[in-house]
Amino acid sequence: MPARSSYDYAVIRVVPRVEREEFVNVGVLVSCPQAKLLVAGIELDPDRLHALDPSTDIEAVRLHLQAIERICQGGRDSGPIGQLPERARFHWLTAKRSSIIQMSPVHTGRCLQPEGIVEHLLERMVRVAKPRS
Repeated sequence: MPARSSYDYAVIRVVPRVEREEFVNVGVLVSCPQAKLLVAGIELDPDRLHALDPSTDIEAVRLHLQAIERICQGGRDSGPIGQLPERARFHWLTAKRSSIIQMSPVHTGRCLQPEGIVEHLLERMVRVAKPRS
């Protein structure tokens, strides 16, 4: 039987008006040290954000979310935080902030295939459920 891998994840949220504390889940951030995996899966739905605040600057939000993806990838184009070890980047990205982009508390899970966990979490935490027919 294949060994299960432990992973940590946080849900990426956009809070268009921080004072109202309303948010839309737009992605997940996953760290699996055993698989050397640090990845952000992001699916931005501008209509859902505009439902909370029609003045939300979608392009600015998109740029900030792309920065999260670059930090996860690491490398020269990811800035100083992207140069840190993967686990340190995960902790930096999940640190509490009072800004338009926020992370949920960190949760832990176990899986057989770490490469499929992002898709699983996007389906459960981000995507709008399809109506039953």
